Amino acid sequence: MTTFGRARLDLWAFEPGILYLNHGTVGATPRRVLAAQQALRDEVERQPARFLLRELTAVRVGGPRAEPPRLRAAADEVAACFGARGEDLVFVDNATTGANAVLRSFPFEPGDEMVVLDLAYGGVVAAARHAASVRGATVRVVETPDPVRGPGDLVAAVVSGLGPRTRLALVDHVTAESALVVPVAEIAARCRARGVRVLVDGAHGPGAIALDLPALGADWYVGNLHKWAWAPRSSGLLWAPPETREGLHPAVVSWGLGQGFTAEFDLPGTRDPTPHLTAPAALAMMREMGFEAVRDWNHGLAWHAARALAERWRTRFGTPESMIGTMATVPLPAALGSDREAAARLRDALLFEDGIEVQVHAWRGELRLRISAQIYNEEADYERLGEAVARRAGLAPR
Repeated sequence: MTTFGRARLDLWAFEPGILYLNHGTVGATPRRVLAAQQALRDEVERQPARFLLRELTAVRVGGPRAEPPRLRAAADEVAACFGARGEDLVFVDNATTGANAVLRSFPFEPGDEMVVLDLAYGGVVAAARHAASVRGATVRVVETPDPVRGPGDLVAAVVSGLGPRTRLALVDHVTAESALVVPVAEIAARCRARGVRVLVDGAHGPGAIALDLPALGADWYVGNLHKWAWAPRSSGLLWAPPETREGLHPAVVSWGLGQGFTAEFDLPGTRDPTPHLTAPAALAMMREMGFEAVRDWNHGLAWHAARALAERWRTRFGTPESMIGTMATVPLPAALGSDREAAARLRDALLFEDGIEVQVHAWRGELRLRISAQIYNEEADYERLGEAVARRAGLAPR
């Protein structure tokens, strides 16, 4: 049986003494995967032009060509892990980049609407507002109940926002701050029955939860590989089946224009392709440890830790287990404040005074703390966090 917990810390390159409970923010790459990436970088530098112009993509810049192109071979391996075909998947720098490609390509007309939940990631919402405004469309932000009692609350919220001019729904797979697993398949079915296209922001999906891209029924899916799938930064994916690719272009248009979906996205200009090319090695490492075993450990740890922290801090945690993936968000004691400045102070204090890296934010007049759970974490880590927060809130020791 594979052993997880602090015994696995040596697989990562964290600074000694830092308790890292924030894997979801920008990811953390295992040493072994970083070594695989460095080997690829060394290979690039031995023959940079040959590698980048003749072997990397199918875009014809010179010859002879590598067959298959290296990015396509990597895409085949990555796609297979998520139930998809390589020809339907392209690499992007991150989920936000992929979302921008879809949003900026979408054929909005004046008066059209896009629907998003108020739990959506702020950076992607900004991209949505920009793409809509350029074409005279609008973004409707739908308020969600607090707390969310079950998946049906989110389905009902999205459906309530659909109107006669709604053309697109932007739905997170796992919400960034509140850390809720969203029932995207049901939402996609309800939207498409109304003629509404669906873009799923899966920034926290790949590697964190079981993922079969075609089975979701969405039109487009963007996700990060450098978070829960252990790939180096920055590597993300955009999945788009053939019926959704008309008019779809990358945010940066270059030599691949007119040569097909994968060619357009594979060569947006000169860049470091090694994060994408290393993604199969990251997934191979996870496969060796057991995809399901890794997900089960992370889920169980996040679920049990969230309930224990709420009990220690005398706050509420009512999220159902079915809506927890590898992260969970717990309300903090009122004594710690209620606004963004208070959140920033607490986040910095925990890091610089207690050596704990964790995400803290303000939401609807209270502070909330989001924990991440990865195979290098164990229950004692969250007990240490619980006591550090309790001390600052003036709660009596256990």
